[in-house]
Amino acid sequence: MSELGYQAFDADNHYYEAIDAFTRHLDPAMGPRCVEWAEVNGRRYHVVGGQLSRAVTNPTFDPIAPPGAMHDYFRGNPERRNPLEFLKTREAIRPAYRDRSARVATLDHFDLESIWLFPTLGMLYEELLKNDPEAVSTTFEAFNRWLDDDWGFDRGDNRIFAAPYLSLADVDWACKELDWALDKGARVIVMRAAAPTTSTGQCSPFDERFDRFWARLNETGTPVVIHAGDSGWGSNGYAEDGFGATFGGGWKPSIKSFAIERAANDFIMSSIFEKMFDRFPNLRMASIENGSTFLPDLVKKLKSTDHKMPGYFSQDPLLSLQQNWWINPFWEDDVDEVVSIMGADRVLFGSDWPHIEGMPEPLDYVSELAKLTEAERRRVMRDNAVELNSPRPL
Repeated sequence: MSELGYQAFDADNHYYEAIDAFTRHLDPAMGPRCVEWAEVNGRRYHVVGGQLSRAVTNPTFDPIAPPGAMHDYFRGNPERRNPLEFLKTREAIRPAYRDRSARVATLDHFDLESIWLFPTLGMLYEELLKNDPEAVSTTFEAFNRWLDDDWGFDRGDNRIFAAPYLSLADVDWACKELDWALDKGARVIVMRAAAPTTSTGQCSPFDERFDRFWARLNETGTPVVIHAGDSGWGSNGYAEDGFGATFGGGWKPSIKSFAIERAANDFIMSSIFEKMFDRFPNLRMASIENGSTFLPDLVKKLKSTDHKMPGYFSQDPLLSLQQNWWINPFWEDDVDEVVSIMGADRVLFGSDWPHIEGMPEPLDYVSELAKLTEAERRRVMRDNAVELNSPRPL
């Protein structure tokens, strides 16, 4: 057993999608509108909605940079290396990235009790498909069937809880797909931090037209994760848009580096401004891999809005944030600041393993919690995720 004295629950693990993750259960006739493979100059890429995607350098993930390859860069790059140097090392894809049994063995090696498991490519493709809501629902219905095949949402061993991907682009589909996933044992669902684009245009995810979807989650107490991905956050001309644009054509600073935090900020703030938790008080929402540096300003704006609009909120909006949201900070963020804002019972440990931005080994994160009490540390490292992962039906 680790230095913790108990096994941790890692609320942010990932798979690297199988080659047929998007196509195994997809009607080939829908391929041109959804996801297909293409070869360009000897390399394989996904064509998503008719667009060649270069969101990742190698969507086959073989070879792949090792876990935590960019760790020192995000630590502040103390040796002042060229950032591209961190990605020079490549290795053959490890079985644990795609095989459930191998991943369970890896959890044993890392001394992890359980993990939430999220997409890699799956967090990127709704943006490319957003103008075709039928393609969005068709793509992710096929994707979720692959996910159930290869990983399962809950296989009963309390180790791996894979999150089906849902979109509100078509609320009828979203409700049907949610019921299917819950029937299959899903403990958590994931979506991107973005306003969906429906057949009638883009609108807030908290518009009343989606209430029957949120009502089902409120009834079951199933947690909803907004996870880092391609939110479609625009740079308004200051930088090239597109998820891969930040890292394409060399390296220079770009405001695109902050799009993830900005998207999460807007999603979380809108949920409170639109009084979601008055309508659905049992709704539990978590922000995973979106960082936390936006939190102090979000709190300031919530307090300012409450003061300027007396009587609008039924309770202190900060209390709504602290009651209904859980936050997973980036490992390099100030976790003590997050605890001071949210409380230790609303902060989640997540290593982002095996992604290059995360920890080389999940429990490397423990050293970041040195200032917390033992009780607070246990809540962050295990108990909060265990409670969220446990059904809380009305």
